[in-house]
Amino acid sequence: MTSPLALYIHWPFCVSKCPYCDFNSHVRANMDDDAMGEALLADMAHEAALLAGRELGSIFFGGGTPSLMPPTLVARLIDQATTYWTPADDIEITLEANPSSVEAARFSDLAAAGVNRVSLGLQSFEDDALRFLGRAHGAAEGLAALDMAQAQFGRVSFDLIYALPGQTLDEWEAQLARALSLGTGHLSLYQLTIEPGTRFATDVRRGAFEPMDDDVAADFYALTQERTAAAGLPAYETSNHARAGQESRHNLTYWRYHDYAGIGPGAHGRRLNLATERHRKPENYLGAVARNGHGLRTETALSRGEQAVEALLMGLRLTEGVRLDVMASRFGFSEDALIDAQAVDRLAGHGLLLHEESHLALTEAGRLLLDAILAEVVAVEAEAAPA
Repeated sequence: MTSPLALYIHWPFCVSKCPYCDFNSHVRANMDDDAMGEALLADMAHEAALLAGRELGSIFFGGGTPSLMPPTLVARLIDQATTYWTPADDIEITLEANPSSVEAARFSDLAAAGVNRVSLGLQSFEDDALRFLGRAHGAAEGLAALDMAQAQFGRVSFDLIYALPGQTLDEWEAQLARALSLGTGHLSLYQLTIEPGTRFATDVRRGAFEPMDDDVAADFYALTQERTAAAGLPAYETSNHARAGQESRHNLTYWRYHDYAGIGPGAHGRRLNLATERHRKPENYLGAVARNGHGLRTETALSRGEQAVEALLMGLRLTEGVRLDVMASRFGFSEDALIDAQAVDRLAGHGLLLHEESHLALTEAGRLLLDAILAEVVAVEAEAAPA
């Protein structure tokens, strides 16, 4: 049976430059909301023609500041999507939001438009940490936005960032206890990472701050797993925690390597063995839609090997792990060709992997070393010929 489709809608307009990502080319002050809305609707129609007859399991509004989208446009996009595809009875419609008072004031209208889940970028309960992270909101404003979100939406998630320079384990434990007391069914808890090309990478190179030592950060991670599990929100993915039934269905589509359509500037997708990418700059995207009826920049056929590698890399992020027999059947490989059996046995012996018959998963200790383990155990190589 074909899995439900996920739809990602990227709204590219940021209200300020983001210090910890490299998407600053999407900061726009004078873009036409109406023109972008019409382009998104046309782009969706293109994907719908290629993915006809599918059930729609989730819609995710992400990108710059999607909570500043006109609610009437949000409603139009939802209406069009659920006309093109058959919505699941429990369709999840998520919108990312910054916890500013301006955006929180729109929550009622967004809920009326059809949004039923919000992912709120709190990031910290401490004003000093928020300033370090370059956030425009303060802690009190963020908590007020969370209250408003919980009053309007049936499902609410928020994120926090930990392992900040100078942060102590006791400080993080107090923040985590507060987060767990706020009653949401989902938390995204990320260690601070220094990505190349970002402001943080520049600051580290200049000696403005020193990232937390890996061994100390490991203690933060272990504490996080222990406290969330005890509170009934265990990790279901490396950085995501949820009560049973409150997992992000949209993100599970990515991690389980099912099809998702991505529309809007810079959006990526996976459609029928193709990797799709839209034009990144809003101006280029609008021009492409005007010329071609869609915003595609590239559409690349993926070989069976490339698909298998991506599916393993994504699936092993999940606590549930992967079924190697299912993957072997899906991509046309033997189980032995998918993984390095010797590396798996060795890592299992060190308590970093679980390998029982065709089931492969990382242990809690293994998830701390995710990238290094993936590099060792994934054996299948990309092929030249597409599937």
